[in-house]
Amino acid sequence: MRILVINGPNLNMLGIREPEIYGSQTYEDLVSFVKDVCREQNIEVEFFQSNHEGAIVDAIQAAYGKFDGIVINPAAYTHTSIAILDALKTVNIPAVEVHLSDIYKRENFRHISYVAPACIKTFYGFGFEGYRLAVLSIKEYLEKGA
Repeated sequence: MRILVINGPNLNMLGIREPEIYGSQTYEDLVSFVKDVCREQNIEVEFFQSNHEGAIVDAIQAAYGKFDGIVINPAAYTHTSIAILDALKTVNIPAVEVHLSDIYKRENFRHISYVAPACIKTFYGFGFEGYRLAVLSIKEYLEKGA
């Protein structure tokens, strides 16, 4: 089983960006956390992070035929990107949306996710643990043959 973890804009700045919301752990800490989860579950994992919408679309398209699942934190593009939604729908790879913060306890514009309709689940407000839940959800979904 192979999973691609895609992280959008500003997630590379974890540990610096709004620590009162995102905490003090870094992007490297997040990657290490997810690698450990995947190792425990016998899942191959690759990571992609970009601050550019088109690069994220390209990564989703490149995943076609290579990955069994996608964990995606589109970050700010969650609330604006029909292109990312369309890319996820096009490749039809089971995807789980994840957000470190609780988007429903933030500004109203963050309550809308354009990406959610292409995802089997969404986890928000669990910090790094949301990524574990996303990986386990994809694994369960694929093992059930859904």
